[in-house]
Amino acid sequence: MSSNTAKTQQTPQNENSLGSSIILFVLMMALFAGSLYSLSFLTLGNPWPMAACLVLFASAFWIPQTILGRSDSAGEF
Repeated sequence: MSSNTAKTQQTPQNENSLGSSIILFVLMMALFAGSLYSLSFLTLGNPWPMAACLVLFASAFWIPQTILGRSDSAGEF
């Protein structure tokens, strides 16, 4: 028995288009740059810039790894 559906193998080259990869990269770098920029407002009396820094920095790594699904790609061939 042969199947008429051809299974295409996912490779890094055909997983995302170049445009979407560039857009995602720019957005995540903006989050990271925003976290660094928030530190310029940090003073001993105002802890909120550090809280913003931690949230932006963590989301810059958490979004691509969990929501975009790239954390489970280490075992793929």
